[in-house]
Amino acid sequence: MRETIDDVEKERQAIQAELDSQKTQAERNRLGQFATPTTLALDIIRYARKLLPSGKKVRFLDPAIGTGAFYSALRKVFPPSQIAEALGFELDPHYGKPAARLWKDSDLLLQISDFTLAEPSPRFNLTICNPPYVRHHHLHNGDKVRLQLRTLKASGMKLGGLAGLYCHFLGLTHAWMAQDGIAGWLIPSEFMDVNYGQSLKRYLLGRVTLLHIHRFDPNDMQFADALVSSAVVWFRNSPPPKDHAVNFTFGGTLLDPKFSRTVSAKVLTHEPKWTRFPTFEIRSRSDVPRISHFFLVKRGLATGDNSYFILEEEVIKTRRLPIETFSPILPSPRYLPDDEVRADLQGNPKTEPRLFLLDTRLPEKDIKERFPFLWTYLEEGKARRLDNRYLCSHRTPWYSQENRPPAPIVCTYLGRLDVKRRRPFRFILNNSRATVANVYLAMYPRPLLERWLNRDPTLIRRIWEVLNQITPDQLLGEGRVYGGGLHKLEPRELANVDASAIAKLVPDYQMPVPPTQIEMFG
Repeated sequence: MRETIDDVEKERQAIQAELDSQKTQAERNRLGQFATPTTLALDIIRYARKLLPSGKKVRFLDPAIGTGAFYSALRKVFPPSQIAEALGFELDPHYGKPAARLWKDSDLLLQISDFTLAEPSPRFNLTICNPPYVRHHHLHNGDKVRLQLRTLKASGMKLGGLAGLYCHFLGLTHAWMAQDGIAGWLIPSEFMDVNYGQSLKRYLLGRVTLLHIHRFDPNDMQFADALVSSAVVWFRNSPPPKDHAVNFTFGGTLLDPKFSRTVSAKVLTHEPKWTRFPTFEIRSRSDVPRISHFFLVKRGLATGDNSYFILEEEVIKTRRLPIETFSPILPSPRYLPDDEVRADLQGNPKTEPRLFLLDTRLPEKDIKERFPFLWTYLEEGKARRLDNRYLCSHRTPWYSQENRPPAPIVCTYLGRLDVKRRRPFRFILNNSRATVANVYLAMYPRPLLERWLNRDPTLIRRIWEVLNQITPDQLLGEGRVYGGGLHKLEPRELANVDASAIAKLVPDYQMPVPPTQIEMFG
């Protein structure tokens, strides 16, 4: 007979480690199976105790219980007399059966079944869950439609096709919650910034009372094998009060965070990037010039297979491929030690390596007649079935490329706030005729700026210098961060950066009517 919950927890941890070792990391990533660390589970349950009325009987629900990290923490934090009921669901018998054996002498009712198919019963006043982080592309279309309909019925949340399974878990659980019940969800923080998260944010602001969002420092990853930045979202199943405000915290622990800020719900309804809080100031509602007023921002092109479509100059010569069917392309940012790309007399970049992109729309029959060595190269590509890959199969001909003319300024797409550069993203002045792959964002001057560049060609250099004076906080406040401190900047996020300094360089600049999203991002 086990004497203490500590003994059971030690056994649970050993079982979890053994079960995880029997699956590949790729398999667990596909199924969204990332076990909750014991210390984090305890932190979350201790915080939950603060939110519940003192002494109130607990009816506990975990829709994705795994081996029972949260239930174990519940048993450690709450006295047995206070736990009136505990229900858990686990879809995967690989974890569910050992967990059922582990907890067979407890009051936990563990169902090895699909929570998303279960009939709800709204009696639970404490829901704690680390739902499966299954990306949308791992959900079959039939499952997506079923989940969307059930989630809409349960919570009023209309989720789009890009929403991950964790969003559906959260929405479906609404129908299980008692009035004034508390929920704590350990989920990826990306919902706070991305388009598919809009429905979830509307639910949190309108259908329930959002209490607190705590984001963990991405440099202190909670899940070493999941490249996501995690957050705990707390809410109460009751309508939000008038003039409601939400507590945002970052870093440290739930009970002892490094940073904290209270943000009005009214502010949150207009702020598209909740990850700005608590470390960044609340934006002023007054409009300011944005990069989108001066530049059209586009992601660099996706080739379909860089190793095939992008070749070094020497390879092109050795294989006697026609250089006129290639266009220069910049190498990866790690090969650019400087933030300015200079060009030779032909406009090709002076970089090492010197790379060129296969970029032609000539029909294959013409290529066979005019350029037999290139035709042989295309046949090699078809032998590798490149023409059947998604991107290539949607192009005519399959070896053609997207239209990405050279941009005078490009910005790196991913980065870390490293010690050497002290900034996560680089603005690079491109004096060449080289295009860029999707590791860059291309910045194309809008007509207003183009007119001034035609009058004063030196203006682009001054703008580039101003861009490189943008503080890391300005860029990080618009971008997003992933586990391990990897920062990413999407086209619309770069487009939204304050460009007041650029406006001062453009004579007679006047704030235009804000462009639509289609105009901003092409």
